[in-house]
Amino acid sequence: MVGNYFYNETIRKTVIAFGTLFNNIKIKKFASDGKAISQIKVPVAYGPMQRFLARIEQQANFDDNVALTLPRISFELTSYAYDPSRKSSPVTKFTGKGSDKTKHKKVFLPVPYEIGFRLSFATKLQDDALQIIEQILPFFQPSYSVTVNMLEGVEEKRDVPFTLANVSFVDEYEGDFSTRRFIQYDLDFVAKTYFYQEIPTDESGIIKKVQVDYSTAIKAPRAQRYTVVPQAVKDYNDDTATTITAEISTKQTLVSVSSAASLSTNTYIQINNEVMKIREINGTNLLVQRGQFGTSVAEHYVGATLSQVDAQDSALIEVGDEFGFTENRSFFDADGLEFSSVQGTDI
Repeated sequence: MVGNYFYNETIRKTVIAFGTLFNNIKIKKFASDGKAISQIKVPVAYGPMQRFLARIEQQANFDDNVALTLPRISFELTSYAYDPSRKSSPVTKFTGKGSDKTKHKKVFLPVPYEIGFRLSFATKLQDDALQIIEQILPFFQPSYSVTVNMLEGVEEKRDVPFTLANVSFVDEYEGDFSTRRFIQYDLDFVAKTYFYQEIPTDESGIIKKVQVDYSTAIKAPRAQRYTVVPQAVKDYNDDTATTITAEISTKQTLVSVSSAASLSTNTYIQINNEVMKIREINGTNLLVQRGQFGTSVAEHYVGATLSQVDAQDSALIEVGDEFGFTENRSFFDADGLEFSSVQGTDI
């Protein structure tokens, strides 16, 4: 609703991105033999060029002070216009990651707008102007895109194209034609950007646990509890447990390791990109079930590392990752208790 405060700094970020494009333009002065004798970096400032030219006009000794202010580049905002060609449904939302990568926010799709910019530069010499313009034009064909982080804390990055729409220039003189005052170029650009509505402060994350208690009848004591938690399908934390001591073919289900002290049955392990489930442990030999969670069964060679895929990895699952589920069933003997979602325990 109009009136609720929010500020996504869209215009500010677009202005900064535009100005940054031109903050490394240089001019070189050459001697008669063609050797460069000096180089200056052309200063860039936000504001109309007329402001800087007015300052030049007010200086008493024109010839001595022009070199202190020219050449100079300035830029300013000139227009805002809605862009119907990029219109999307006003009620559609997209999901972006929050500050914690395991959480995400739903945000309304942005509104497309075109922001007009005018880049102006003034020089004392024609050669200076030509050096500047030739460092700009080749990059716009007719657009140059810059990746901008549109929303802080949501990781919403978009490519904003800056399109060169028009180039014009003018020579100004003071006195007769032998005295050149300045040369000014004006370049008009259009930036295709987006404006976002208020970003919700609440975040939604991965559901870490689902728990259901069953009873045999209405108001009857609970009889069974069914629990499901996410199961990682890969090793996230590189916790190498041991190494294999014998080559494993694609047909084998026996894995020989240097040590099985930290391993247990009915848990998952990862060798290279293949995930396996341990069925039995006999000394340093593991009887496994191959190709778990859709991973490809492959050959493995002596010395390959074996990592555990355990609860620590499941805790590192992020939004958008593939994962499986671990199920657990427990039974009750009419204990008369109920689970309290507020206290997180049976009462």
